[in-house]
Amino acid sequence: MALPRKGARRIVVDRTTYRWRLRHRPTYAQAMAWTACTFAVEHAGTPGTTPAVTTGHAHPGNRLGHAPVPVRPSDVAEAVRHALAKGWTPTNRGSPFRLDTAGD
Repeated sequence: MALPRKGARRIVVDRTTYRWRLRHRPTYAQAMAWTACTFAVEHAGTPGTTPAVTTGHAHPGNRLGHAPVPVRPSDVAEAVRHALAKGWTPTNRGSPFRLDTAGD
């Protein structure tokens, strides 16, 4: 499933353009700090498989006051490189590629 253009940010990693998006409103589980913050990335030219990257930090919109850690473009670039090293092919269609960066 492709990312909506509205709210997606552009990033260039190793001369390839991607779009990434952090969900504006947290899911209920993220708001209650039961699950970590996630963001999605896709190839900007030919969207295919979208990796769902779990950060291991609280979502900025959590309701319990846990201190969120912002998702910076450098974090997204590192996640893209990590996903590519783990076998993500951004232009091939398929189910979402799950990537957990919580331990990194």
